[in-house]
Amino acid sequence: MTTDSPGRTSPHAAEDTPPAPTDGLTCRPARPPAHPLLGRLLDAAEGRFPPADGAVTVLPSLPGGLECSVAFTGHAVVATALSAARVRAHRPDGFGGSVSPDFLRALAGPGGWIGDVDATLVGRGVGGPARLGRLVGSDDHPRVRYARELRSDVRVFGDDRGLVTLAAGLAGRTELSIELHRPEDSGGGCGRGRSLLGDALTLVPGGEPVFAAVAPGNARSLRAFLAAGFAPIGSEVLVRPDRTRA
Repeated sequence: MTTDSPGRTSPHAAEDTPPAPTDGLTCRPARPPAHPLLGRLLDAAEGRFPPADGAVTVLPSLPGGLECSVAFTGHAVVATALSAARVRAHRPDGFGGSVSPDFLRALAGPGGWIGDVDATLVGRGVGGPARLGRLVGSDDHPRVRYARELRSDVRVFGDDRGLVTLAAGLAGRTELSIELHRPEDSGGGCGRGRSLLGDALTLVPGGEPVFAAVAPGNARSLRAFLAAGFAPIGSEVLVRPDRTRA
């Protein structure tokens, strides 16, 4: 098990520095100070993965009271306020143990919230003229409320097909989610989700990585993301710990 020391020079320092946001619809969400997990996610987006050695790397907790467990092939990264020794005591590993129910409950504490185990996907922005406009009157939409609970600088776009949220997500990465207005009408291979995703990628500067967290059981959504050019790089679980209860 490894742990990052604040005094150690990070190999991801240059990549972890967030660029300044641009104006207009094609933009990067304004990011908080970079978390060391961001460099690892950006590395994975470029095909540079940690060694498949079964180890678990422990990083500091995320902003906003959140923690997480991210699994790559044969290696896991846990961002938590717990010490590396306390994490090690629960015997996680990089071969699936870091997302096991027992470990996640130990990470969250007795009263903590544990999110879904999602597939971590990465795509690329295409830039150019934005093909989606801002969507007003969507503050009460469940997708928007959920995004604002977990992410920062959430922006909402859409049209008659559905809505898209674009935000600074896990560790400050650019993250999007979509929801069709009438998902029951999306059968039969009509490709509305895929087309909405394609237009959403015009909101992100060309070539810039954009991430999504998709529940593996949501096969229709997963197929749409894969068809739109996203690729899986791992899995992730968000946790909001509450360790105050005995």
